[in-house]
Amino acid sequence: MSVDAKPTATLPQYVGARVLRVEDPEFLMGRAKYLDDITLPDMLHAAFVRSPVPHAEIVNVDIEAAQALDGVVAIYTAADIEANTTGPFVTALPRDEIMPVTRPLLASDRVRFVGEPIAVIVATSRYIAEDAAALVEIDFKDLGVVTNAEHGLTEDAVQLHDDVPGNNIAHIEFDSGDVDRVFDEAPHVFSKRFHIGRVTAAPLEGRGVIANYNPGADHLTIWSSTQMPHFARTLLAGTLGMAEKKMRVIAPAVGGGFGVKSCLFPEEAVIPVASRLLSRPVKWAEDRQEALSSSAHAKEIIMDLDIAVDDEGTFLAFRGNYVGDAGAYAIFPWTSLVDPLLAADVVAGIYDVRHVSYKVDSVLTNKCPAGPYRATGQTGGYLLRDSLIDDIARAMDIDPVELRLKNCIGNEPYVTATGFRYDGGSYAESIRKVCDMIGYDKLREEQAELRKEGRYLGIGVAPYVEPTAWGSKSAQKHGFPAEFYDSASVTVEPDGSVNVTVGTQSHGQGHVTSLAQVAADQLGVRLEDVKVLDSDSDTAVYGAGTFMSRTAVVSGGSIMRAAADVRERILALAGQELEVNPSDLEISNSTITVKGSPGKSMTVAEVSAVAYFGGERRGEVETLTSTRYYDPPETYSNGVIAAVVEVDVETGHVKMRHFAAVEDCGTMLNPMIIEGQVAGALAQGVGIALLENAVYDEQGQFNTASLMDYLYPSSNEVPTMDLAHLVTPSDVSEGGIKGMGEGGLVGSPVAVVNAVADALSPFGVTINSTPLRPADVLAKIEAAQAGNGGR
Repeated sequence: MSVDAKPTATLPQYVGARVLRVEDPEFLMGRAKYLDDITLPDMLHAAFVRSPVPHAEIVNVDIEAAQALDGVVAIYTAADIEANTTGPFVTALPRDEIMPVTRPLLASDRVRFVGEPIAVIVATSRYIAEDAAALVEIDFKDLGVVTNAEHGLTEDAVQLHDDVPGNNIAHIEFDSGDVDRVFDEAPHVFSKRFHIGRVTAAPLEGRGVIANYNPGADHLTIWSSTQMPHFARTLLAGTLGMAEKKMRVIAPAVGGGFGVKSCLFPEEAVIPVASRLLSRPVKWAEDRQEALSSSAHAKEIIMDLDIAVDDEGTFLAFRGNYVGDAGAYAIFPWTSLVDPLLAADVVAGIYDVRHVSYKVDSVLTNKCPAGPYRATGQTGGYLLRDSLIDDIARAMDIDPVELRLKNCIGNEPYVTATGFRYDGGSYAESIRKVCDMIGYDKLREEQAELRKEGRYLGIGVAPYVEPTAWGSKSAQKHGFPAEFYDSASVTVEPDGSVNVTVGTQSHGQGHVTSLAQVAADQLGVRLEDVKVLDSDSDTAVYGAGTFMSRTAVVSGGSIMRAAADVRERILALAGQELEVNPSDLEISNSTITVKGSPGKSMTVAEVSAVAYFGGERRGEVETLTSTRYYDPPETYSNGVIAAVVEVDVETGHVKMRHFAAVEDCGTMLNPMIIEGQVAGALAQGVGIALLENAVYDEQGQFNTASLMDYLYPSSNEVPTMDLAHLVTPSDVSEGGIKGMGEGGLVGSPVAVVNAVADALSPFGVTINSTPLRPADVLAKIEAAQAGNGGR
């Protein structure tokens, strides 16, 4: 790996160092507890009765045989749940263009997708609950289906919700500049339609909930495999009609989230209701079929883009149309706009284009609801735009890298035509760097030689800008008018050790390490003296959770502010003890020394002892603790992904030869952790580009409900990777930090797609959909040879 960053730590500088993850030993020794590892006394187990049909009226639900099964404790249907909650989930945003969508916790009069929960069985074991679920008999009356988003907008389409006319959750338009005039006058206009396949985040650990209601204290404890324990408590409190002080939400060890666990699902409300009704703990852990069919799908959009270009290859204007497939409901609380709206509003990317317009629709269909999945929306938007840019390069006989460099913005802060303020980056430099890493010119020579042998090598290069630090300002800029609250507390204990709590949640990203590095540097203490706590609404300060590459910025910034307060108090107290001005003191390696007089010193532990037990010696220093809030400005990382593939035109197989990636996320907290995030996202990109597809047939039946049919990438499909860094600190965030967790999945699918298109360019193939499985590749070659460009 090539790294333009400091590789080792020199105390007290931890930020930027390759510190080993301090949280790993617990996992490596098998001591971490995931949700399904938790067992409580007298615990019951739940299984859901789910709809086998995509759209139907529920005529009758017969639970008699299920109730008679030995070991069944209770069966609850929609009426039972409705009587014990304040109402269904209603998903909306305060925008006039967006229709509110109601989702029942259990379906009562109608089901709208295969896998929708209708009833819940509570039994003494999961086995018995599943057996009982199979005994529930339901009579349905077919209502017809919508399985294509564009068809869902037509007058003759079946209506899914009476209060959402035309099946359209939202129609949004944006126009900046003089788009129509520029297109009318442009010497060249290039157009493309792209359909990104339907996928799901599919973390290794599925969703799960344990609820334990204590009637004596009127208190509810919930363990949930969630990315947002505090926010989940807030949302559930409203649905359950309970005060938040009477609820505790704990996220135990979480086996991956990738966005799907940043939503709230009906099961997360139903299980607590069951626990309250029975006054016993109840567990539900999702199985793989439920994860694939009933959690959240993502990224399916039918997209069109026009690019106006002058004779020299300068981009003049972008004009797009994005129709998102929302599934049967708007995901709670974010809405189904997370894919089509974000795909549209990132259309400018690194390109200096001042005339931009787009239209966005989010259409209800009889499919599992669509929600966020790593690089939400951006994956689709980049697949469309950057595959079209490669098409333009071929049509105008310009190298695709040179075409991008020609249209690239400068490194300084920049405001896009869509109104986003980039806080500086290495946009052109990162392109040049990734080309050096893969030996771009030599690869072009190799490509030409291999073609003489009937072998087809392809190269794809995809630069990106990643919106990060999803707080109030960033969300609002991207069309989601919301306010966020995120905080951190820093406390020095009597022995000089440090407890840090944050409202974000770590589920594999290494937060316990990287945030400890921030705190240690800011305080001047040793890393091993710092402990970071999250994931528990009773013991950690409030925050919105972890999603959209936000933790490093929002929690890192909050920690910096709180630690600065505490450091100032440490120095003030040490100054009193050493009888010097606090400005003459410095802290390093948990020791406070007088500048120029290193022999005159105190340890942080000694100062802390005074703070806790020194009585009047404390002076005006009351406490060594601080809680601070941080809601950052917009921040944007950037980077480039390069993919090298070889396509077997006889079998359609795409062999991934190599990935290279350059990431610029401003001030790096821990390069090793960053590289892990990039590598994981690149692997997911292989899945989206080549393998994964959540398939429904024309009757609305789900055909990929097991891992026999829904294909993950494995080590056989993921190639070697070369990862490198550039550093352009943000000019607006605390510490110059930018987020970075999603960039690899912004650019990797389109890098692979462009590489395949490049390999098949001698055949005239145009790539306009994913995934590119062998049969898809062969079909595109055959179509191109038949004269329609592979469409």
